[in-house]
Amino acid sequence: MANRKIFLLPGDGIGPAIMAEVEKLINWMNENLSTGFETDSGLVGGSAYDAHGVAISDEDMEKAVASDAVLFGAVGGPKWDDVAYEARPEAGLLRLRKDMELFANLRPAICYPALANSSSLRKEVVDGLDILIVRELTGGVYFGEPKEIIDLGNGQQRAIDTQVYDTYEIERISGVAFEMARTRSNRVTSMEKRNVMKPGVLWNQVVTKYHKENYPDVELDHMLADAGGMQLVRWPKQFDVIVTDNLFGDMLSDVAAMLTGSLGMLPSASLGAPDPITKKRKALYEPVHGSAPDIAGQGIANPIAMIASFAMCMRYSFEMTEEADNLEKAIANVLDTGKRTGDIMSEGCTQITTEEMGAAIIAEMAALSA
Repeated sequence: MANRKIFLLPGDGIGPAIMAEVEKLINWMNENLSTGFETDSGLVGGSAYDAHGVAISDEDMEKAVASDAVLFGAVGGPKWDDVAYEARPEAGLLRLRKDMELFANLRPAICYPALANSSSLRKEVVDGLDILIVRELTGGVYFGEPKEIIDLGNGQQRAIDTQVYDTYEIERISGVAFEMARTRSNRVTSMEKRNVMKPGVLWNQVVTKYHKENYPDVELDHMLADAGGMQLVRWPKQFDVIVTDNLFGDMLSDVAAMLTGSLGMLPSASLGAPDPITKKRKALYEPVHGSAPDIAGQGIANPIAMIASFAMCMRYSFEMTEEADNLEKAIANVLDTGKRTGDIMSEGCTQITTEEMGAAIIAEMAALSA
């Protein structure tokens, strides 16, 4: 039996509740499919701050790096609004991304047929939507230096963040996008702001050259990021794979997420470079949504994005394609029966709890795996 080491970081808010449903699924798969998952758990975000005074401890960071994959819930909440900037809950996620060198963030935006009416857009605009946003994750303005607030005197201050990209960073993220496109519809749209930003000029030049030299079989076009946001709302099905930088990827992926009807539906994967010997990548998987502290502890959170993140984990970290396909189909089948958590509830459907949704997906997974 294979040994597949997964490190669980439930985090804050609804994070522990949705992670609990994944743990139940992992236990079921170990017992019934002999999958050999080994799990360990740690603290991140506000829970880590309460215990250790930091957003993630060195010990848990070491466990994350040593694992085959990390499953991450969500962090943050008003309880920690006033902690030092360096110890804020989100700093735990940023450290994970940096120390594990997770440069490629994959965010699918998929509209399940059963939820096409839940989108704020017309059904015909989103029905069948399947976009993959490939976001550069360890460079750009979130990590560039200098990053500071300085005193100018006379009651004035200046805040500085620095947008920085090197050629290799753009090449490796565009390479991921082109490789992903080859498994889909073979189309990539690169988005930046070359009209007003020098990093955008370089981004456009590097992507164009890298495409010509390495992926001429993939269709490539370019779009300004603000125009891309508009087109995502106007006619999102024109896109297949979108590759963009850290800042624009953060915003555009949230826009794409809401096209599907709920942030609670969408998973993501953050991947590092393949190890030159084992070919395995460091990887972290997390739902796109936040910690939703307003509904924490009520048993009403939607666990689907967390469960779908585990499906991505099986697909990209463990090459368990059949199991990943079955889990994604199980989610779709449960939605087809009309079962809904509150965030995706609509007329004629049945509202169920977090645990009931998890149990329904496991039951459907069992039927598909029989």
